[in-house]
Amino acid sequence: MPDTSFMNNVPDPLTSGKELPPFSFALEKSEGKVIGASYGKEATVEQLPISKGIAGVSMRIEPGAMRELHWHATAGEWAFVLEGRVRTTVIQPDGHSETNDFQAGDVWFFPRGHPHMLECLGTEPCHFILIFDNGYFSEFGTFSITDWLGHTPKPLLAKNLGIPQSALEGLPKDEVYFARGALPPQEVSTPLQGWSIPPLTHKYRLMAQPPRRTFKGGREWRVDSTNFPISTTVTGVVLDLEPGGLRELHWHPTADEWQYLIEGKVSVTMFGSHGRYRTETLNQGDVAYIPQGYGHSIENIADKPSRILIGLNTGTYAAIDLSQWIAGNPVDVLATNFNKPAALFESVPKGDVFIASAGPGKAHA
Repeated sequence: MPDTSFMNNVPDPLTSGKELPPFSFALEKSEGKVIGASYGKEATVEQLPISKGIAGVSMRIEPGAMRELHWHATAGEWAFVLEGRVRTTVIQPDGHSETNDFQAGDVWFFPRGHPHMLECLGTEPCHFILIFDNGYFSEFGTFSITDWLGHTPKPLLAKNLGIPQSALEGLPKDEVYFARGALPPQEVSTPLQGWSIPPLTHKYRLMAQPPRRTFKGGREWRVDSTNFPISTTVTGVVLDLEPGGLRELHWHPTADEWQYLIEGKVSVTMFGSHGRYRTETLNQGDVAYIPQGYGHSIENIADKPSRILIGLNTGTYAAIDLSQWIAGNPVDVLATNFNKPAALFESVPKGDVFIASAGPGKAHA
């Protein structure tokens, strides 16, 4: 692939103006694509223009339905299951394939270009959030098997598959998207080629793990390539914030951040340099996007706990927190920088706060 890293140094007209643009979108209130009782609702650059580095989809699949065999030519796919059970298959270029069953709190990752399908298991619908490492993925990057084969000349297709051309009569002529049929078997079926399991799994049980860190103001779960090696382009975080809890002011030096509010109500701030500052409120089902390097915070403004799903388009988590930055400087430097007495800075945290509580308190794990 050509080196496009230089593009990060070219000002984006959308974010380099006098005012910061809107950075949130009511994903679950959007219309989306609906077939039967299944739907896909997306937040790409078309719906949220600032979101150029990451796109997201909320997908619900009814029992007996599947998101048909497909691949994404321009994006890797990371997912977090909110409810129900999902079965996936994914094929690698070397011929390895993996079938996995997922439940709420589980994560999958499929590298760019690897074909896969997503199928509802059992008699209850499933709901999951998809995060793609390219904000433009939807328009240019989804290739479905029915769309491809439906537009391939039948003689060519019959020759490729080694079957009579007459056997192809009745194949869908256009993209099916959600295929519907009988409930899948409870036990995983053997692939036509037999089992050929890849060395790296595509499944990670994120919420089955204990929180990575626990604070008086909330908890954090995190998965990146250090504990889920196949996920080389997406890092996932789940934050629980208690009422008044604050994911402190920080920025990500190597990634954009995409947020989906699973439950609760939060206030998200964004700082874009040169006095530009914007605050937006997220309600359940809303999403937000913070460009790489932009300062931001997330505060629970509800009277009950809030849970936020966060995706970063990097395989390795990195952040600079305000408390961490200040604690890394000598008192005399801080006193001169802020024109305040040195004694003031003796009372600020001596290390990373990460999540601040509504009242006094420090991390206890």
